Amino acid sequence: MDRKINKPLGKKVIHVVQRLAPGGLETLTLDLLRFANPNDQVLIISLEGTKDESLALWPKLTQFSKQLVFLDKAPGVQLKTMRTLIKVFKSIRPDVVHTHHIGPLLYASISARLSNVPTRIHTEHDVWHLNSKKHVALQKMALVAAKPTLVADAVRVNQQLKMHFNYDKTVTIKNGIDCQKFRPASKLNARKALSLPFDVTVIGCAGRLETVKGHDLIIKALTFLPKHVSLAIAGDGSQKKELIKLARQLGVEQRVIFLGLVEDMPQFYQSLDLFCLPSRYEGFPLSPLEAQACNIPTVVTDVGSASETLCHESGYLSKANDIPSLAHVLLRAVSEVNNDVIGVEFNSEVSFPRTFVLENNDVRHMVKAYEELGVTA
Repeated sequence: MDRKINKPLGKKVIHVVQRLAPGGLETLTLDLLRFANPNDQVLIISLEGTKDESLALWPKLTQFSKQLVFLDKAPGVQLKTMRTLIKVFKSIRPDVVHTHHIGPLLYASISARLSNVPTRIHTEHDVWHLNSKKHVALQKMALVAAKPTLVADAVRVNQQLKMHFNYDKTVTIKNGIDCQKFRPASKLNARKALSLPFDVTVIGCAGRLETVKGHDLIIKALTFLPKHVSLAIAGDGSQKKELIKLARQLGVEQRVIFLGLVEDMPQFYQSLDLFCLPSRYEGFPLSPLEAQACNIPTVVTDVGSASETLCHESGYLSKANDIPSLAHVLLRAVSEVNNDVIGVEFNSEVSFPRTFVLENNDVRHMVKAYEELGVTA
């Protein structure tokens, strides 16, 4: 007689973000969906935006479209959004509601408690917004009302949260990236694919072209670097025209390559000699981890928790919002890369940037840590 084999029942997990658009927080949320236990039912709710506009802006979402819900929330306080979420939660009856950043905490975490969702988790991806007394007061109120497990994505974030809230249920789970996707490969092939020059040293930046990301700082720092050094920028945003104008004014327009949105980001990192994140503000950024997983030495500015992403042996730290400091650090890094100092001084496997990321920030470690909190079965 045939015996029916029942598939183990997983959990129903709902992640809630403010707006599902390209960014580190949103990429991490997609990874939590992508690497979830296959028995789980996982959804992502975006408070703002529509599915059509989000898929057009971020084609990568198409493969997950059946697991995405968009509420198209209007700007400002919208109590009806909370009523909608309560209705959704009572209908789906999730085991876990996991919110990301302050807006989803206020709307979705409180709604989850009112809907008797048994496990509520909130991940804080940065703390610079807590410079606002209003945000501190709102978040304190939301934590008391929703009573989630509070997750900091970096040690510094944990310290700041404890200072502001003294909230007992606080843990640290560092962000992770897919080290099977981001891995070393041929620099020559990558440059051919991206039409990058072969006879120069290429520094790369990746991120939204917005003031907060500091692309203007590295373009200005480029003027202090040798002429054989070029800058490749992956990303798009509102500052693109201003940055192109700045490069022209400084006489480095031939050395700054704007690639726009790059679909194959591993290939972008593989094409580089050095990666730099010149941000003015950050939480716990993913791009330095992605670059280092491809074994690319990396420079970051000392903002947020960016320093926690650096390999201790091969990474470089610059002062924040400081062009002379950035230029000095980049000059040193370029010199060492060109002279193969990395290969001489850091010749043991443990010192390579990729090994650092594998040991500390692989996405599978991150997902496992969340599993222990009940996010996935």
